[in-house]
Amino acid sequence: MVGAAATRAEQAKRRKYENLDSSFIFVRFGVEPLGPWGPVARALFKELSKRVIESTYRRAGSYLGQRISLAIQRGNAASILGTVPRCDGFEDVLDFL
Repeated sequence: MVGAAATRAEQAKRRKYENLDSSFIFVRFGVEPLGPWGPVARALFKELSKRVIESTYRRAGSYLGQRISLAIQRGNAASILGTVPRCDGFEDVLDFL
């Protein structure tokens, strides 16, 4: 099932924050690192995109999606870079040359 991990993440977040004070509006938002969004994430994005388009201009919804996608990819890169040792240059990485 596409987006199964994102759906499970949304369910886990619902349980984790179920006792949150009612003065807060909390929307669980699950997105998988390689693309699929959970159903609540898709619904929230559609609603936000619609409101942005209504208050600004048509392409603004697309820009919102691009910004979210870039933020996810930056997070992916930070996760990957956090697991590899630092090196001064390619000599340390490509020692077989």
